[in-house]
Amino acid sequence: MAAGYGEILRARHAARLLAGTLVGRLPNATAAIAIVLFVRADAGTYGLAGGLAAVYGVANAVGQPVLGRLVDLHGQPRVQLPAALASALAMAGFAFTGTGQLVLAYVWVAAAGLFTPPLEGGLRALWPSVLGRQEQVPTAYAMDAVAQEVMFTVGPLLVTLCVSLWSAGVALVVLSLVGVLGALSVVVSPPSRAWRSAPREAHWLGALRSAGLLALLGSFLFVGIALGSITVASVSYADGHGGDAVYGWLMAGVGLGALVGGTAYGARRWTGEPARRLRVLVALLAVCYLPLTVMPGVVAMVVLMVVAGVFLAPVIACAFVLVDRHALSGTVTEAFSWVVTTFTVGSSVGTGLAGPVVEAGGALWGFAVPGVAGGVSLLVLLATGRVLAAPAGGAVVAASSENDPNRAAEPRFSSGDRA
Repeated sequence: MAAGYGEILRARHAARLLAGTLVGRLPNATAAIAIVLFVRADAGTYGLAGGLAAVYGVANAVGQPVLGRLVDLHGQPRVQLPAALASALAMAGFAFTGTGQLVLAYVWVAAAGLFTPPLEGGLRALWPSVLGRQEQVPTAYAMDAVAQEVMFTVGPLLVTLCVSLWSAGVALVVLSLVGVLGALSVVVSPPSRAWRSAPREAHWLGALRSAGLLALLGSFLFVGIALGSITVASVSYADGHGGDAVYGWLMAGVGLGALVGGTAYGARRWTGEPARRLRVLVALLAVCYLPLTVMPGVVAMVVLMVVAGVFLAPVIACAFVLVDRHALSGTVTEAFSWVVTTFTVGSSVGTGLAGPVVEAGGALWGFAVPGVAGGVSLLVLLATGRVLAAPAGGAVVAASSENDPNRAAEPRFSSGDRA
């Protein structure tokens, strides 16, 4: 397992690109908690903090596919770095002006979310050209998914450290500057500067013209709903079993499960049809959510949360392969950015949906939501099975294609197919 990941990281530029992308995404990973802590320190209400965090999230969901399309059209350096600077300046503006002028505060936060650079999609577009053997690309996707779990675990800790050392406002500025440095490290690298999108057909729908991508987005919306609803249900459970400390352990359990599952998944080279494999993984994900409704004691509940998280990273990594396969020519960064947007929207919907459910039926019904959402995600995949099994047609892979050509490992892939 370690040898497989080590081989990828030893590839020229791979470790730098992965590290730079993770560091560049720190402002996005920490934005919600940083905004809440800043508003609280600025004598604002929790309602205002939640509203500002929600505006950031919505703006980020809108901006990712738009900026992803611009990356496909104009290259990574010309879009990623200016976007990172604009987002950092907006967040710094929010930190300096505070919440005294509400309209201005909302504008600053919206701009920071809107201009968040699509580094995540950009990295996945680079993997095929960075790695020496194309069969390593799925393993790189799994490593990418695992690294994200680490980032979303470490990120909030960095926010609280900065707040304790300095202040909430300084934390906003420092993390934004760190994000710019991460983006800079990526865009000045030779693979990023050399990368060019394949020729594309001009169309206002862009990546959304792909039926396979739409099927994946429909499924991933409900995966996001499942994950978002777990957070609310866990708060309700923790309130009756020890408070915030228990909630922290529950969320850490989900993260640990995703780390273990993603690491194990990426250690194996998978053959066979990825669409079929994704259906199996989503089914297992949904099944592992169901025991949460038992709501045992704290220790057992943490164990169940670990189990519930095991198949999350494998689902994401397998879906990346299918995104590459179904992204139309010249739209790969935008396609990956749509996945990020859909997952974000789904998580927000899940959070909003689980609140009334928990109020009406308690934590038990709250934990039923992710199981149901996982089941609906599986139904979407089953209903669109033929679409997902067929490769996107009509595109030719360039020698330096931005897509994932896993043709040797996956049936239906040939030198003329889009990955």
